Amino acid sequence: MSGSSGFETRASRAPQPAERGTPRFLDSVALIAGREITMRFRSKAFLWSTGVLMLAVLASVVLGSIFGGQNEPPKVAVVAGASSVVDGNEELDGVAASDRAEAEQMLRDGEVEAVVVPAASDPLGITVIGLDSPPTAVVRALSVAPGVEVLEPAATDPGLAYLVAFGFGIVFFMSALTFGTTIAQSVVEEKQTRVVEILLSTVSARALLTGKVIGNSVMAFGQIIAIAVLAILGLLLTGQRVLLGGLGASVVWFVVFFAIGFVMLAALFAATSAMVSRSEDIGSVTTPVTMLVMIPYFLVIFFNDNPVVLVIMSYVPFSAPVGMPMRVFLGTAAWWEPILSLVILVATAAAAVLVGERIYRNSLLKTGPRVRLQEALHG
Repeated sequence: MSGSSGFETRASRAPQPAERGTPRFLDSVALIAGREITMRFRSKAFLWSTGVLMLAVLASVVLGSIFGGQNEPPKVAVVAGASSVVDGNEELDGVAASDRAEAEQMLRDGEVEAVVVPAASDPLGITVIGLDSPPTAVVRALSVAPGVEVLEPAATDPGLAYLVAFGFGIVFFMSALTFGTTIAQSVVEEKQTRVVEILLSTVSARALLTGKVIGNSVMAFGQIIAIAVLAILGLLLTGQRVLLGGLGASVVWFVVFFAIGFVMLAALFAATSAMVSRSEDIGSVTTPVTMLVMIPYFLVIFFNDNPVVLVIMSYVPFSAPVGMPMRVFLGTAAWWEPILSLVILVATAAAAVLVGERIYRNSLLKTGPRVRLQEALHG
């Protein structure tokens, strides 16, 4: 009897197979995150959307080089007697011609864009000749303009500021919305197909949510890094090094703010989508989160020259990933402001993750009608 009792005691203390097979929290998170990353790479829609976004960024850099005054000055043929007008003009590249006939032949051959010849009858003493249309750029370079003074010159060109604002806004909008929608669809599909019941038999709801957020955050962060690298290479190859120098710090802050901000948005997308059981209902529950992504985009587009709006945006957590990097680019933010804004964003993201995890956990196994927010919060 005593031997039997001792055997039972030792057997009861031995770890059970089910206990040995239960993964730890970090292992579960790594498993779910890896699964999310693999699914994204296998998605043709994701690959195509990423490619289109990369091409859009590259096209914007190239177009900025073309229309941003980065081209060489127009080349013009100058006949003796008119060289004094062209010499010393940095906006024109003069090529000497022996006579008008030679200059016109150079124009027909495409070697120059216009011809400048002396003209005694003209008040300015010269005539500009074009091939098939008036050479507007050459005429503008030769025009006499009065001196201009500005009392309070803008630190940044308004056109350039708009392009930078548009770039920050569209990248934040597209990346956050694309990956946020992907998370929402993944959550609802798992509920609809009852796959989530199998997953929850092995891992906890917290581990499942954490893995989804981390996996998609890694993908979104990687996409942002790739876009930043592509933009930097494009600026270098197109000779826009001056613009690159002004963008450096703001791009770094944008990447940092985006990484934290997306974690916050991803948790909210997952939590709200867990409240429904059909794909058709995703839009109705994720609309408030989608608006938090869209509003900063429109604000930075329409109010990029409004310092008051930009200051407010830079401290509101949902718009700080766009507003604060924009202020850094414009040079209107003190050194401590990005740090303070980042602290506010981190605190808000932590609170959003805690609330989102509670809603997700209380709604995940409830099928049928939409789960009310109060019920999801209180369980």
